[in-house]
Amino acid sequence: MTAHAESGKATYAAAGVDIAAGDEAVEQLKPWAEKATRPEVLGGIGGFAGLFKLKLDRWKEPVLASSTDGVGTKLAVAQALDKHDTVGIDLVAMVVDDLVVCGAEPLFLQDYIAVGKVVPERIAALVKGIAEGCTQAGCALLGGETAEHPGLMDPGHYDMSATGVGVVEADKLLGPDRVRPGDVLIAMGASGLHSNGYSLARHVLLEIGRMPLEGHVEEFGRTLGEEMLEPTRIYAKDCLALAAEADVRTFAHVTGGGLAGNLGRVIPKGLIADLDRGSWTPAPVFALIAQRGRVEKPEMEKTFNMGVGMVAVVAPEEADRALAVLTARHVPAWVLGEVRKSTEPGEKPEDRAVLRGDHPRF
Repeated sequence: MTAHAESGKATYAAAGVDIAAGDEAVEQLKPWAEKATRPEVLGGIGGFAGLFKLKLDRWKEPVLASSTDGVGTKLAVAQALDKHDTVGIDLVAMVVDDLVVCGAEPLFLQDYIAVGKVVPERIAALVKGIAEGCTQAGCALLGGETAEHPGLMDPGHYDMSATGVGVVEADKLLGPDRVRPGDVLIAMGASGLHSNGYSLARHVLLEIGRMPLEGHVEEFGRTLGEEMLEPTRIYAKDCLALAAEADVRTFAHVTGGGLAGNLGRVIPKGLIADLDRGSWTPAPVFALIAQRGRVEKPEMEKTFNMGVGMVAVVAPEEADRALAVLTARHVPAWVLGEVRKSTEPGEKPEDRAVLRGDHPRF
């Protein structure tokens, strides 16, 4: 029996919310958060609102873009392994790489972390990852919220989400309206599973396959847990650099729904994206999931990125330049296919991208 219960006086702490631990978490995360900044940021971490001075003289007609996302059940792997310093990178990637699809430069991000119990060291590790992701993306971490939910969430459980804001010049806004027949599709390689399909991956590898997260997997050259926690590649700076150097029509961020499903979202009616599976070989983790779970190709391709994390749609005469820019930035890139006219109306986005052929050695 606690002292609170003995005295008959209820307290917030006795109910499971530790304000002191929350304050300690803020102190521990501050050094990491302060590293993810930009010159436009006013003030520091800890205020009621984050302040960002938008320098309007930099743009003629600025358009703000915003995106909100989370990490999904990849967090279950992090929690099982008690490793929390990389999933923040995944969180940032899911947000900023949605922003850059329309050509927007990510400016700042705010996070929301819900926990069953505040453990300052764990919160600091999560924010360390978020700050690292923001640094990779060139945006500021403008604050956030950590909420303790005792009785609703288990003490070791947490969930994360974030909202990002970016800006793009109105006449440089990218999108389906710019796409033309003959445009070339440039694939950018994924770093692994990224942050989608983990419910199926965990079901196949951990439940059906009974593979331990700590176990070494020869095909990966590391443990299963290390493979599954590989951070999502962040493409924001690479996409912005490419758009500055070449005639980019639009980008497609390959997340839930797979390659064809997401690429089809940026292909207008009357056109179709022809994709060649023979142009790349998916990483071993995809083959392992397919084999262990007897997952058929259509299910794999609508659930996972299959090794392609971002696609640039470029003017045909710009393909070589685009590949050169990405190669110089150490981004794996190749010609994935092209855009052509379609005899079908393509009412649904998923009908506007078609995968043909077979992957080598898959």
